[in-house]
Amino acid sequence: MLFSEMNLLPEILRALEEIGFTEATDIQIGAIPSFLEGLDLIGRSSTGTGKTAAFGLPVAQMVAQSDGARGQVLILSPTRELANQTSDEMHKFSKYLQKVSIATVCGGQPMTGQIRQLRTAQIIIGTPGRIMDHMRRGTLLLNNLKTVILDEADEMLNMGFLEDIQTILTEAPEKRQTVLFSATMPPAIMAITKQFQTNPKMIAVDKGQKTVDNISQFYYNVPQANKNDALKLLLEYHRPKRALIFCNTKKMVDELCGVLNDSGFQSIGLHGDLKQSQRDQVMRDFKNGRSSILIATDVAARGIDVDDVEAVFNYDVPQENEYYIHRIGRTGRAGKAGTSYTLAANRTQLTKVHTLERFMGTKIEEAAVPSLEDIHARHLKKFAGNIKQSIDENTGSQWMSFVEELEKDGYQAKDIAAVLCARIDSKNKKLAAVKNIRKIDTAILSIGRTWLNIDIGSDDKVDANYILGAIVEATGLPPKAIGKIYIFKDYVNIEMSPENANLVIRKMANTKIKQRTVHFTIASKTRQEACERSLKDRKYSSSAPHRQRSYAQHGGKPAYKRHND
Repeated sequence: MLFSEMNLLPEILRALEEIGFTEATDIQIGAIPSFLEGLDLIGRSSTGTGKTAAFGLPVAQMVAQSDGARGQVLILSPTRELANQTSDEMHKFSKYLQKVSIATVCGGQPMTGQIRQLRTAQIIIGTPGRIMDHMRRGTLLLNNLKTVILDEADEMLNMGFLEDIQTILTEAPEKRQTVLFSATMPPAIMAITKQFQTNPKMIAVDKGQKTVDNISQFYYNVPQANKNDALKLLLEYHRPKRALIFCNTKKMVDELCGVLNDSGFQSIGLHGDLKQSQRDQVMRDFKNGRSSILIATDVAARGIDVDDVEAVFNYDVPQENEYYIHRIGRTGRAGKAGTSYTLAANRTQLTKVHTLERFMGTKIEEAAVPSLEDIHARHLKKFAGNIKQSIDENTGSQWMSFVEELEKDGYQAKDIAAVLCARIDSKNKKLAAVKNIRKIDTAILSIGRTWLNIDIGSDDKVDANYILGAIVEATGLPPKAIGKIYIFKDYVNIEMSPENANLVIRKMANTKIKQRTVHFTIASKTRQEACERSLKDRKYSSSAPHRQRSYAQHGGKPAYKRHND
């Protein structure tokens, strides 16, 4: 359905045409006519479905056709970012309406300016905490209130705003319109609708499936200890101009931001512990391209409105299905295609990925993390194309005399070009300490035992008892939980249950052995099979506990030691 068919004012249609909105989404088609009739509504809809316009357009029209009294509409948002985004959209919708005035009241901003806005504004947009502050001060009165909108109500409840919301709705006039938008309908939401709404009409968009239609989704099965390297390889392979990375905790946002910046990636973090001035600066840097990567928690990312985010990375698998929809809905906007990448590190996270597939009714494709060789080949091909284009466009003509001078000194042009290419390549240090990532073999994880791999070996002068002691001390596992230990020249394989192997990987991430950081991963399938074969070979058997033997393997195979438990 077109907006021109929805009985909206000509001034609103003009504003919509100006911003490129012509056809309404499902949530808008369902909500706008009922909203204009004054009905109480429950809108079930995820990010990216157009819910802001679903309530913003009828609000603008109703206020424009009213007597102009202040404080007619109150829109509650869970975060400052979402409140500011909603305010920006409302200003766009009401651009050509003469009687519409908007106040935005959130924490972190001066009260004086907000008080000045509240004196004349018909539409008030804010967070529950700051709205309550103004109510207590007497600078916000609800006696003229005709409509209350709870935007992302489930998130407001998750953030602990239930009592504030109940207070606001209790003090608002009993005769009013109450509209609620939420991605989920937990019992607390249903209790609010029962207490504060009258015969509400439900408008649902099916599980956010439309949100992900133009988003390609991939997941990567990688060891937990290698997630940082996997993320760097993906970022460097795809090189998105603007990307969002999601973590489940504020601590992880800060840590990951430090890791990426230390490697040369331009990243910034966003979470609830930042002051408003810091949050505003972060968003300015992200929008103007000063930082191409924004790392955020789910709550902090609410309200981020940037149309050209090329990719979303889930460093942590989200804790709720709806959070995944909200996350990946930050890309693939304004009719553009987008991509999401999820790092899954163990059986629990893999199970969650498959649960997400069933929830959305769509496939999340498994993919391999690109190798260093893949990245080099991809960038080399692009580099060659750029050089050819520059030559065709005669871009380097001003340097011809410089090259000719070097040729007069006896240097060939191809040697000069090769040195310049090498200098350009040497400036990129982003993957200097990164190794290729081996995918976890899920078939191996499902059997009764598995083999753990450590990237340290006999060349580093480690022995089985030293490794055994390090694992026991770090994890609290009993010695008998650790089976055979094979020590090769540059790696070690350890036999244990899959559960204990995952425990070691979690507990011993970035552990130092012999003054160097080592990485614990599930051994490759080839090494798993080699270890199993050697277990069956009687000539290597020994009944003495914790006994070491050395064996010389010829024919190109490394020497290794073996520990018997």
